Amino acid sequence: MEAGQPSPDSSSEECTVLEALPGKGLACPIHTGKVTELYCSGCAVCVCEECVSGEHADHPTTPLLAALETHRDGLQEGLAAAQNSFEELHKTLDSVKARVEILLMELNMRCTYKTLKQKTEEALSGEASAASLQAERSLGERLGELASQGLPFQAEENDQLDLLMEADGLRRSIHNLGTIVTTSAVASQSEASGVGLEQCIVGLPASVTITTRDKAGGPCRSGNAILSAEVCTPDGSVADGEILDHKNGTYDFVYTVNKEGEFSLALRLYDQHIKGSPFRLRVTRSHDPEESPPTTTATSLTATATPSTGSSEGAKRRGKSPGSGSKKKGSRRTGSALGTPRRRENPIEDDLIFRIGSKGRNKGEFTNLQGVSASSSGRILIADSNNQCVQIFSNDGEFKSRFGVRGRSPGQLQRPTGVAVHPNGDIIIADYDNKWVSIFSSEGKYKAKLGSGRLMGPKGVSVDQNGHVIVVDNKACTVFIFQPTGKLVTKFGSRGNGDKQFAGPHFAAVNNNNEIIVTDFHNHSVKVFTPEGDLLLKFGSNGEGNGQFNAPTGVAVDVNGNIIVADWGNSRIQVFDGSGSFLSYINTSADPLYGPQGLALTSDGHVVVADSGNHCFKVYRYLQ
Repeated sequence: MEAGQPSPDSSSEECTVLEALPGKGLACPIHTGKVTELYCSGCAVCVCEECVSGEHADHPTTPLLAALETHRDGLQEGLAAAQNSFEELHKTLDSVKARVEILLMELNMRCTYKTLKQKTEEALSGEASAASLQAERSLGERLGELASQGLPFQAEENDQLDLLMEADGLRRSIHNLGTIVTTSAVASQSEASGVGLEQCIVGLPASVTITTRDKAGGPCRSGNAILSAEVCTPDGSVADGEILDHKNGTYDFVYTVNKEGEFSLALRLYDQHIKGSPFRLRVTRSHDPEESPPTTTATSLTATATPSTGSSEGAKRRGKSPGSGSKKKGSRRTGSALGTPRRRENPIEDDLIFRIGSKGRNKGEFTNLQGVSASSSGRILIADSNNQCVQIFSNDGEFKSRFGVRGRSPGQLQRPTGVAVHPNGDIIIADYDNKWVSIFSSEGKYKAKLGSGRLMGPKGVSVDQNGHVIVVDNKACTVFIFQPTGKLVTKFGSRGNGDKQFAGPHFAAVNNNNEIIVTDFHNHSVKVFTPEGDLLLKFGSNGEGNGQFNAPTGVAVDVNGNIIVADWGNSRIQVFDGSGSFLSYINTSADPLYGPQGLALTSDGHVVVADSGNHCFKVYRYLQ
């Protein structure tokens, strides 16, 4: 640096106003014509000989060049100290992840340090002179400030950053967001069974059971696979049909063909044909059934939940209604080619009073109806599952109203499967896919929900003598008891085949002793518990005989404590006494059931059942 040239950022005024004279010194600003060749260390200024004999007479002085060397040594030390401070700060930042304020401090220090380092190096590389001493003195001061700056070398914060999981809140958020659905099913291993693969009768429903399997051939245990099925007629049209997902890896394809001939039945899983697909299907007109006395003829119906329970022989019937004095043991005849009963041309005596509904989305039409309830005010309530609504009728079958909006928000319905009426008139709905129970007013206005975050797949609901809401969680294999406010009272049950365990429980009813009666679908039994969850009674086994079940679903209790059970796989309704002993069947022969679900007793003493496969509900005489 030339003598007298100011540094780019220097704030020292002396550097800009003093005139450099020949030699190393500067012109003395006090004594004209004199050159500063000495340095007053007490006053930190350059002085001339006259200054030393005058106002600086008693001050320690050193030759200017010696002062310059000493000062430069100090600059070197200051630079080193500033560098050490910077390195310490950098280590501190690395160890504790300092916040933005410290990062800004580091940035400011880095800029200042680089600027001063550059100026210091320029000063040290320049020729020593009185002019450079003034500039270097300013640099030294700034380096000293930088080195002595109070920096937080000790951590003022720690590096802990933990995530505390609030499980219930997270679960609710995930439920509100949606559900990831996947399956291991592959088309090349999946297969179909049932006589509906080969033949059926014009105008009557036929069914095929599809069993999904994984790539190793093992059975899939969950539903939601994407299946498609079509029956192609000779002219290229497609017959009417529906796929029912049993949520256990098996599916039923129910279809109807309205003309005779040879057809093609294609079953696809994820757009790929399953084993044996497409199948050749022969459709014929029915012949007159063999003649046999109506009172000794039983009907049959196949509707299987798993391949192991498939049968082409089905339900028995009672000869007369209970109490008629002419009970007869039912006999069994071979099922039709459909695997479903054939209707006789001459009607058989039946307990059926009326049926309401057909497949559709309008008032009085249903798609996969499931839960049923009856109120003391003479109303019948139907949980219309795939139409996402509840429909309400009078005891005489007159349509009254319906409510429900499809969705996954509170107040909406995604898959209503169970319905009950609280003594205060509120309507309680189990929503399987939304995983909660919704409460509506008697007019269908949303009030509250309960069980959100606890329930996994609520299927059936009921109300006990204390006004508590009983929820049968099909997926969790657990019975929950809630107060109407949503507070959990108790729960019991787990997955398994033990006495206090369930395998896909469906519905529940409560008797006059406040005991809870639960249908255990895959364990083919009915179980009775105390309100605390202690097992009192278990009855039923897998089969088609009296008192046996093929996947029981709906259940109700009459005033005498008799238990009425919908036998889904055998497509019949059985009646038991309070100890679980078989009493009789309800006669359903003339208009057979097809996979009955929910069941209830109306206020005028009749049995109402959801005939899910026929998309209607039926009301039967019941003599208590």
